[in-house]
Amino acid sequence: MSKKVSSRNTIEKALRINLDLNKYGTIAEIGAGQEVARQFFRAGGAAGTIAKTISAYDMIFSDAIYGVQDDGRYVSQARVKAMIEKEFDLVIDRVGTSRSKSSRYFSYGTTVAAKSYKADNECHAWCGIRIQMYPNATPSEIVVHIRMRDKQAERQQTVLGTFGVNLIYAAYYYYEDPKVLIDSLTDSLEQDRIEIDYIEFSGPYFEEIDNRAIALHLIRSWKARSIIFKPDGSVITPAEMFYKKNVLTIRGTFRPITRLNADMIEQGLKYFTNMEGVNMDNTIALAEISLNDARGNDLKVSEEDLIDRVSLLNTLGYSVMITDYTRYFSLRAYFRQFTKLQIGIVVGIINIREIFDEARYRGIEGGILEGFGKLFPDHTRLLVYPEIDQSGELRDYTNVDLPDNLQYLYKHLLANNFIFGIESSDKSLLGIFSREILTQLPGGRGSWEECVPEGVAELIISQKLFGYKD
Repeated sequence: MSKKVSSRNTIEKALRINLDLNKYGTIAEIGAGQEVARQFFRAGGAAGTIAKTISAYDMIFSDAIYGVQDDGRYVSQARVKAMIEKEFDLVIDRVGTSRSKSSRYFSYGTTVAAKSYKADNECHAWCGIRIQMYPNATPSEIVVHIRMRDKQAERQQTVLGTFGVNLIYAAYYYYEDPKVLIDSLTDSLEQDRIEIDYIEFSGPYFEEIDNRAIALHLIRSWKARSIIFKPDGSVITPAEMFYKKNVLTIRGTFRPITRLNADMIEQGLKYFTNMEGVNMDNTIALAEISLNDARGNDLKVSEEDLIDRVSLLNTLGYSVMITDYTRYFSLRAYFRQFTKLQIGIVVGIINIREIFDEARYRGIEGGILEGFGKLFPDHTRLLVYPEIDQSGELRDYTNVDLPDNLQYLYKHLLANNFIFGIESSDKSLLGIFSREILTQLPGGRGSWEECVPEGVAELIISQKLFGYKD
């Protein structure tokens, strides 16, 4: 059972830490004042907790202290890790033998791109803590990336102060339950002031944590709208993935991925990279899995099941995004936060029918027209893959069966190059469906193995995924 998250406010959390003389460390903050340290000083008794605060704003000073990271950036994961490693080592070297043997040392660091005085920049921060979970322990780390939603610099500073205290407090008091730790990170913060799109636990105390699975809790706890996995399985922030990139995505359950799914991705990518300004070097292709059904209801899929799907897609070299988006225009708006280039969405005929289902736009003041206005404002295209209908006839983007009152709207989108057709490389693939494969898996090996990409069947069998039984 998870612990109940503390109801303490920011000052109460800071004071509790200050009054425990066995907790001692440094706070290093760059980019938005010294807001975290200020909370501990405001609480009183900070001499019992803080060995040093530092704010190395000047790049030359900062580089001299923490070195120059390979990526050359100052607001980065590499920089915050360098900060907390350096400061933690200094604490141990300077006071490790003079303080009580029951001391548990820490170093907190954050590097921030806050609201600029002159520019409309992305406002985000990398925050981290390096901490001993018990006296003399090898340290463990928690590193977090946050995006700040406030438009005023002062409100961003306040957020950073509260968040930093929450992270330090959680690292000391909730480290045994990472989900409770994540839930507590927004204590005393109003909804939507920050988005947490990355968290990583490392070190000896967190060896049993699967960072892929725990990252999904960020969505379930409303800290983020999506989590992105690179082909190697590691989590990446959306800004890193999509910045100055064209984006091609396909939505599906991928339970499991089929040869049909793979062909849709490959044929979509082949067509997309022929568009103006799009090539393989400046394009990200990824599979998207929504946690919701078509009506926006949470499907309650387990984290283990999702990670199994991600693993299979990663094995084939695909990046994967897990989201809580229901409508395609919300997905498009998410990408547009990070790139101004082309967005391609690969869909099947069944998805076109869903997109043109007026019932799915209930609650939107402008209905289906507002939905399309949000989906197609700039550089966004639907790439439609064919199907075999119930009568055995081939249907493609030119003959989609839609209600009469929507036919002219569809023709308008075709004529204005918002919708394109892509071909299947093999018409026999059009009869493959994930749901039918799932019904066969409890029966063991069989013809379903020919319906999934090479290597997928072996993993399903060896790991007994999705209900497979020998």
